[in-house]
Amino acid sequence: MANYTYNLEKQHTKGKLHAVERIAALCDENSFHEIYSRARHQCTSFGMADKEIPYDGVITGFGKINGKKVAVYAQDFTVQGGSLGKVHGQKIAELIDKAIEARCPVIGINDSGGARIQEGIDALCGYGELFYQNVRASGSVPQISIIAGPCAGGAVYSPGITDFIFAVDKISQLFITGPKVVKSVLSMDITSEELGGAAIHSEKSGVAHFRCGSEQDCYAKVRKLLDYIPHYYGEKLLQDTKFKFDEKKKKKEISTVLPEESKKGYDIRKVIDCVVDDDSFFEVMEEFAAMSVVGFAKIEGKSVGIIANNPAVWGGLMNCDASDKIARFVRYCDSFEIPLVSFVDVPGFLPGPDEEQKGIIRHGAKVIYAYSEATVPKVTVITRKAYGGAYIAMCSKHLGADFVYAWPKAEIAVMGAEGALEILYAKQMKDPGQADFVAQKSAEYRETVMNPKIAAAHDYISEIIEPEQTRECVARSLEFLENKRQNNLPLKKHGNIPL
Repeated sequence: MANYTYNLEKQHTKGKLHAVERIAALCDENSFHEIYSRARHQCTSFGMADKEIPYDGVITGFGKINGKKVAVYAQDFTVQGGSLGKVHGQKIAELIDKAIEARCPVIGINDSGGARIQEGIDALCGYGELFYQNVRASGSVPQISIIAGPCAGGAVYSPGITDFIFAVDKISQLFITGPKVVKSVLSMDITSEELGGAAIHSEKSGVAHFRCGSEQDCYAKVRKLLDYIPHYYGEKLLQDTKFKFDEKKKKKEISTVLPEESKKGYDIRKVIDCVVDDDSFFEVMEEFAAMSVVGFAKIEGKSVGIIANNPAVWGGLMNCDASDKIARFVRYCDSFEIPLVSFVDVPGFLPGPDEEQKGIIRHGAKVIYAYSEATVPKVTVITRKAYGGAYIAMCSKHLGADFVYAWPKAEIAVMGAEGALEILYAKQMKDPGQADFVAQKSAEYRETVMNPKIAAAHDYISEIIEPEQTRECVARSLEFLENKRQNNLPLKKHGNIPL
């Protein structure tokens, strides 16, 4: 890096690392090479003409993580508050442009007071050029944002465009307008942490994909994530040999996961852990919309994207947030050719006026669109319930799943037996004297409508398998589909996902 005297102590007093320390913690030792270090602002108004702003407040360059090249920028809050002016923004934009050409991930460490007010529209120009390059890079190279300080106003939209956002407890602040503006406009007293802290965006808004306890934890997780994903579109990941699989132990565990009672919940992660390589599941957005689970894993050392309903939370029902979470993750995996493995146990979309008014139709449609659009290998496992539109949406054969497997206790139907009888035999359901009749019809419905053998007979299920066979079936299917190519796509510029 350039030979500067960095104000480390100023950051340390706030419990934060300095930009140079952050880059050192993130990259392999002595691998970072700074560029654009002599870039300076051109502003002459409001006392800026003679103001020296080293590297214009942002350190940019390239280095290596896990031995593979990456582009990195880190805003320096000790230099003019890390504020973004035209040159500052151009430095980052040019770095992203070079990363697209060099085919490597871009990692941004955000710690900025926002737009440099003295530069006026030139500062907005800097943001605009940055956003434009973010969009150009999307789907070409992974983009990762680390929120390591304040990130307000226009500054939030660059992270918002990127693929993954990492937030750090007690350090990250991410909001459109800060507490002072909220106070003046809404007469509401609120702290920065309450408005846009790490917990808010990990649990409530879904803006942050990972919440970390410390900066060091954050950089370790970024390094880990880069081990699971291609570093550019078209990269074939090598088989990872560090993961093993305890077949005997996991077969025993998976055989006991499902509760005897079909309405009783269970944690779908137990199923995932019994199918993927040992200790390889790396969950994304763990705290947000917990009735769904998404993340990366390895199966026989190869990266896959995992999507699942989680019956431990709301019975696995899908709402607006769960739909957004699933759809975005599916689209990311498809962008970078990561195979999809879906575990289905879903009784439907969450009913009621609240979800309808939030737009559950529009949000649920995103899941259908994302799965249908995806051309990567798609393998689905129905563990228990798969009802109605949610059955279709969760990567059914009808949406282009390559293989769909069902466990023997799977229930596949428009709705469950109780709901169906309420419609088909409403009068008899209300009559205590018809209890035997209702019980008979319930058993008949389960056997002749919900039974997975019905779906298998209609070629909607590839095979009914025992839980202990799941790992082998999924692994063999992915191996068969490894060189999958889908050539029957209609001619068009792009589709119009219901955003």
